[in-house]
Amino acid sequence: MRLAVWSGPRNISTALMYSFANRSDFDAVDEPFYASYLYFTGLNHPMRQEVLSSQPTNPREVIQTLTDESDLGSLSQYQKHMTQHMIAEIPREWMLDVTNIFLLRHPARVVVSFAKKYPNLTVNDIGFSQQVALFRYLKEAGQNPLVLNSEDLRQNPETKLRQLCDGLEIEFQPGMLSWPKGGMSCDGVWARHWYGSVHSSSGFGDKEGALPNLSKHLSAVANKAFADYEFMMKFSL
Repeated sequence: MRLAVWSGPRNISTALMYSFANRSDFDAVDEPFYASYLYFTGLNHPMRQEVLSSQPTNPREVIQTLTDESDLGSLSQYQKHMTQHMIAEIPREWMLDVTNIFLLRHPARVVVSFAKKYPNLTVNDIGFSQQVALFRYLKEAGQNPLVLNSEDLRQNPETKLRQLCDGLEIEFQPGMLSWPKGGMSCDGVWARHWYGSVHSSSGFGDKEGALPNLSKHLSAVANKAFADYEFMMKFSL
């Protein structure tokens, strides 16, 4: 199985990657299109040069590694993807050859977390409209991707992971509930900038608290994403 999991930033997507990487039958790939995204957009993200040097910038090369069954061996593969990375220069047809999941988080929580590391964010940086576009693309092609709300996952990790595994027709493994502190071998080179919180954790943590208070700028960004979030929530497990 090749499992492509799609979210915007700050969606506990790294925690879910660690959960699957801690299974006995999966390995994981961390944001394989990040370098391509930075190359084509010219965005000046933190650690830009390190990211560009760590991955192919040609998306066709990346797609080959994500779809070639001869490279898979005996393990299944978990692919952590950011929806905002899927710009026009990156083909989508390969998505029809893998199993797709979408991971959600409330826009207010996303923007307040992302702004701590990237303060001048726009709605395009947080991936909600792109997530809806990818979801609709797959639905129109006949797929029925699973959708998981990160708040539900944090509130009931075992219940939601069991539901997810049932939907994927794989066995739940208790090792999915925890992982070693300090990061994992699947981490991208950017982990030291972005993954501090999850590196200090060994599980999904406590349930989410009240929604955060937002500045005027962040509130405007979150409001632009809310309709897309509500649309995706209709399909959540």
